[in-house]
Amino acid sequence: MPYIAICLSFAAVAAGVAIDQVLKSIVIQQLKPLGQIELIPGFFNLTYVENRGAAFGMLANHQWLFIVVTAVVCIAIAAAIIFYQNHTALTRTALTLVLAGGIGNMIDRLHTQYVVDYIHFQFFPPVFNFADICVTVGCALLIVYLLFFTDEKGRPRQPGRYSKYAHYNQNRNHRMGG
Repeated sequence: MPYIAICLSFAAVAAGVAIDQVLKSIVIQQLKPLGQIELIPGFFNLTYVENRGAAFGMLANHQWLFIVVTAVVCIAIAAAIIFYQNHTALTRTALTLVLAGGIGNMIDRLHTQYVVDYIHFQFFPPVFNFADICVTVGCALLIVYLLFFTDEKGRPRQPGRYSKYAHYNQNRNHRMGG
C-alpha cells in the first residue's frame, strides 16, 4: 500500500506541475499581449505579471536564493512523501500540493528568471498563479492537520472511536518489543 500511495502522490505532483505549466503557457500566449482581461468588473481580472520576487514581490531579483531554497524544500518534501510512515490522506495531499506548486514556480525561475502570475482579485492586491494556490492550500491543510489531528507533541491523535484499540496495540507492541 505505501508504494502505491507514493506513486499516486508523485503522479499527482506531475499532474499539478503539468496543469501549472500549461496554464502559464496559455497566459503567456494569450494574456501577455493584452496585459489584462477584466472577467468580473470590479472584482476579478486576469492580469499578466512577471514576478521577479517571492510572495507579494518581496526580495525581487534574488532568483538564486529562491531556486536554492525551493530545491531544498522540494527535496525534503519528496523525502517525506517517500520515507515518512504515518501519512494520513490529509498530510499526503498537503505535501503533494506544496511539492507541485514549488516545482511549478521553480521551473519558471529556472527558465525565465521570473514567475508568471495572472490571477487577480481586485480586493487582494497581489497577483498569483495556480502553483501559488497549490502551495497555499497545501500549507493550510498542514496547519489544519497540526492544529486538529495531532497532540501537543505533534504526534497523530488517536481517533475517538478507535481509542480502545490504541490501548490494545500499545500493550501488544510493548509485549512484542516494539
